[in-house]
Amino acid sequence: MHSMTQVAVMALGLGALPIGPERVAEQSRLTHEAVVSGTLDEVWAAWTTKSGLEAWMVSHAELDLRIGGKMRTLYDPAGKLGDPATIENTIISYDPKRMLSIKVRKTPRDFPFARAIKSMWTVIYFEAESATKTRGKIVGLGFGDDDESTRMRAFFDRGNALTLRQLQRYFASSADGDT
Repeated sequence: MHSMTQVAVMALGLGALPIGPERVAEQSRLTHEAVVSGTLDEVWAAWTTKSGLEAWMVSHAELDLRIGGKMRTLYDPAGKLGDPATIENTIISYDPKRMLSIKVRKTPRDFPFARAIKSMWTVIYFEAESATKTRGKIVGLGFGDDDESTRMRAFFDRGNALTLRQLQRYFASSADGDT
């Protein structure tokens, strides 16, 4: 039989175990989400096809949708895939029309967070809100607490929010017949 003090100590000890890892996990997680005026099929295609990515996100894209496949993107309309400004991601996993996870394999030449990006990856979630609306959620993971990671987190905080706004604008203009 345990005394009340022993039970309290055990409870405190057991309760304290997950606090550290959870806190670290939350510090290393960056989440953005938005509802888009597009069907689940349309939003999935916008993220996972060459034509989809080039319609709203980048000037040039190439995507091999398979585990270990590459997603190469380039924002510069005058550039060419493979040039020093190309971003290359590796597809870690995907669940069609539900989730896509990627990890940067190659950054643009002048990317300022070359060391910190090595431990970071991104998961994009897709969920039908209705027959014509889809919730998209971008979760960046693997941020450290060092200065470079902190600055990179701020960079992706702005960038991921902008990415979802662009996706919303694209589908809003598609609904209006502007694309």
